Amino acid sequence: MNACASVSNPAGITPVIEPYLLEVINVSKGFPGVVALSEVQLRVRPGTVLALMGENGAGKSTLMKIIAGIYQPDAGELRLKGRPVSFASPLAALEAGIAMIHQELNLMPHMSVAENIWIGREPLGRLGLVDHRAMHRATAALLARLRIELDPQEQVGHLSIAERQMVEIAKAVSYDSDVLIMDEPTSAITDKEVAHLFSIIADLKAQGKGIIYITHKMNEVFAIADEVAVFRDGTYIGLQRAENLDGDSLISMMVGRELSQLFPTRDQPIGERLLQVCDLRLDGVFEGVSFDLHAGEILGIAGLMGSGRTNVAETLFGITPADGGQIILDGQVLRIGEPHVAISQGLALLTEDRKLSGLFPCLSVLENMEVAVLKHYAGAGFVKHKALRALCEDMCRQLRVKTPSLEQCIDTLSGGNQQKALLARWLMTRPRILILDEPTRGIDVGAKAEIYRLIATLAGEGMAVLMISSELPEVLGMSDRVLVMHEGQLMGTLDRSEASQERVMQLASGLALEH
Repeated sequence: MNACASVSNPAGITPVIEPYLLEVINVSKGFPGVVALSEVQLRVRPGTVLALMGENGAGKSTLMKIIAGIYQPDAGELRLKGRPVSFASPLAALEAGIAMIHQELNLMPHMSVAENIWIGREPLGRLGLVDHRAMHRATAALLARLRIELDPQEQVGHLSIAERQMVEIAKAVSYDSDVLIMDEPTSAITDKEVAHLFSIIADLKAQGKGIIYITHKMNEVFAIADEVAVFRDGTYIGLQRAENLDGDSLISMMVGRELSQLFPTRDQPIGERLLQVCDLRLDGVFEGVSFDLHAGEILGIAGLMGSGRTNVAETLFGITPADGGQIILDGQVLRIGEPHVAISQGLALLTEDRKLSGLFPCLSVLENMEVAVLKHYAGAGFVKHKALRALCEDMCRQLRVKTPSLEQCIDTLSGGNQQKALLARWLMTRPRILILDEPTRGIDVGAKAEIYRLIATLAGEGMAVLMISSELPEVLGMSDRVLVMHEGQLMGTLDRSEASQERVMQLASGLALEH
């Protein structure tokens, strides 16, 4: 498809070349009680990457859903190659040349890679039946062009999350769209796969495609973006060339204020040992994991994807009981075979994937928060709803959860507010040991700063925190000590004074051993 569109002109007049693939002009969108977008604008040039930045709730996803035909705008106009367009459905947007890779994957697990990529567009034979050979050949050619090493006939349900993400990318590219929207495409893939994705984006740019790239990772913005547009509270703040921005100026545009210190200063002394883990083992996953955790300590766990970090957390919490080793709390050996046992002993776990294993998306904020303590407010067949609600309201105030009411469906909240509501759920159990697995994944920098302050406050009050994160600046900025894992092995323990990105990556990659 032609990267630029010509605007019709009278005969004899030199045509004007439209420099934009896509224009969003004064678009507004509201929902009951909420103005999601107020006269926002956006322009995407051919052969460029436009990073769309803003805090959760800024309106980014709402606008992308309008562009992709999922929502209809209340006011304003979309133009594609200079021509006004209106999409009644996602299919209409696809047929016009706009494809979107959603943050939540939309693949059919019981179908093959090829079937997922060409669903609804399968090549047909002479009898009107699906030509599977032709479909597999087309898939193999597409994957080869994108340098994605997957079997077209492999069932998607057997693939890793990262491999499924690559299938989504291949599916979007298969439409040969002029505009490609990528919503947090690197949230579940490794650094190697991120580099691969960036090479695919470079190829698409060379073909004249326009990429709208949504991410909360600053390093990605400065690595691939040509221009950066910023939204705040449903309004358009501005657009800048990426080369004219730095991290501080971009954060200031996003949050409307200076974040002078993202990671809070902590000088409280570390208390007594609460937890002792000795030679913990989960067959085929990890082994020989030993460490101590003290009151008031933030102990980070770093490692590449597949290193076993999450598995250790889930074993401590009883989701996957250990096959060997000991978990000792206050000098007593525990047998944690189920999560309710861990909760009764003062442990709490904020899971890695809030959508998959944290939220009850169809329930209210109140119902999501109260579920962990409901039994403590029930007796004789009755629930003390008034007292329970008062507790939830107090936690919402303390954690500054932004919601119209506790009856609001939690799925309508921004990612940062969903995360704070889940954190409130576990804090209401009054844990002594808080396990946080990717506590700031998919949330904006302003919400991250709030969660960092909260974690630091909890540690300052004597709570022991075990924090797993894929973001090295987060691990290094928050942790008193850092455990580093590689392929199911604990490779080393670094004190704050000796921990650096280089040292952590050496251990995480298996390139160095602790001496």
